[in-house]
Amino acid sequence: MAAERTSMRHVREILRLRHSAGLGHKPIARRVGVVASTVREVLRRAAAIGVTWPVPATVGDDELERLLFRARGTRVGRRRCPEPDWAAVHHELRRKHVTLQIVWDEYIAAHPDGYRYSRFCELYRDWAARLPLVMRQTHAPGDKLFVDYAGDTVPVVVDRLTGEVRPAQIFVAVLGASSLTYAQATWTQGLADFVDAHVRAFAAFGGAPALLVPDNAKVAVIRACLYDPQVNRTYAEMAAHYDSAVLPARPRRPRDKAKVEAAVLIVERWLLGRLRRRRFHGLGELNAAIADLLAGLNDHRVIRRVGRTRRDLFEAIDRPALRPLPDEPYELAEWRIRRVGIDYHVDVERHFYSVPHRFAREQVEVRLTARTVEIFLRGERVAVHRRGSGDGRHTTVPEHMPSAHRRFADWTVERIGREAAAVGPATAALCARILDERPHPEQGFRACLGIVRLVRPFGAVRVEAACSRALDIGARTYGSVRSILDTGLDRVAAPSPTTAATPVAHPNIRGPRYYH
Repeated sequence: MAAERTSMRHVREILRLRHSAGLGHKPIARRVGVVASTVREVLRRAAAIGVTWPVPATVGDDELERLLFRARGTRVGRRRCPEPDWAAVHHELRRKHVTLQIVWDEYIAAHPDGYRYSRFCELYRDWAARLPLVMRQTHAPGDKLFVDYAGDTVPVVVDRLTGEVRPAQIFVAVLGASSLTYAQATWTQGLADFVDAHVRAFAAFGGAPALLVPDNAKVAVIRACLYDPQVNRTYAEMAAHYDSAVLPARPRRPRDKAKVEAAVLIVERWLLGRLRRRRFHGLGELNAAIADLLAGLNDHRVIRRVGRTRRDLFEAIDRPALRPLPDEPYELAEWRIRRVGIDYHVDVERHFYSVPHRFAREQVEVRLTARTVEIFLRGERVAVHRRGSGDGRHTTVPEHMPSAHRRFADWTVERIGREAAAVGPATAALCARILDERPHPEQGFRACLGIVRLVRPFGAVRVEAACSRALDIGARTYGSVRSILDTGLDRVAAPSPTTAATPVAHPNIRGPRYYH
């Protein structure tokens, strides 16, 4: 039957080379690019119906094909058995482990005088070749979920008082085998909304597919490549959480995701066309309307050629093959690359988190969730913290500190106050003044601790006298107190204050109380 698959362009060329050039079968076969048996069969059929060269201008390709291959698609004679339901055959072949041989065995058992296996396969392939492009792709049950965003947006009112309108993006996901479609409105096409839409789609399907097929948008694919695409780490982590994998479409190959391209078009016509005159106040209201319309698309609209709804196909094909959902839905986590400072802390979103001090100056990976901060070094988690606000503060685990630093970790403002008061009131006042003058009290801990520990070499009496003198001269540092003790000024009576002139009373003079 090779001649039946020969195009009419080749048939006309065979007739021309035979009747005009007088060439034999093999030279014609070499020039046309077919086998000699095909040339022989075409010439035999043409001679049988009296067609030579030139072919009459009134005979087009369709007419010429009908004349030469009038028996194509039928058997000689008339069969008593009914024609197979090719749509049902096509549906059965989409089930896992089902082949044409199995379907034919069932067919011939019901119709012993039916088509032989080779003819059965040929007729099915002829039927399948006439399906729309999106139906020609063969998708295993539960295998692929195609995802994309619709090109058009939906206006949503975000402020009832001002009437401010914000466009909402429409996320679309469609299962390959059953074409069951999911859609959701999000504010952006960013990573957080993109991942959240996947999580909600899995929940709506009641399971997860084996593969996710996005296009090469930056939110999913960091570096598009035909052979080795680099998938966004958060997106890949989300897929792994559901025991799935990411298989990006090839760059500039829209047919790789023809299923979702068609689904996006259907969603735009089925949803956006029906929503064009409605006014929404918030994403919740919009998504409720989308869910109502999707029910009609999936549950009631029958797919041509197949004769079943998307929901029927999903329940029969995809649902049994989907992977079960994990106990907990995926929690969005973002990754950052940071370098540990010399103080063994990592700056993440304007908050500092500690790592073991031996990892100072190392480059680490930080995994951020809504509640936690995890820090990894070469794939090993070295620290975990509760996430803090971006206030510039530090979160430090005592075990991360060197032993020399850990001695200061238990000191607080209250404890320093108690230690200083035990020396004397002047020492307590000086330490309180030092802590008050620092932007963060912790910055004055070292100075206060140093002053309190001067009691060991000099005694409490001399330290109290030195602090009193430091307060008098306005010297509020550890170095000043130590200098007073080293030079013995604490033992020298402080000079009496000079007699001040009679103060001037005037409303424009603020006086010392203003600056207190």
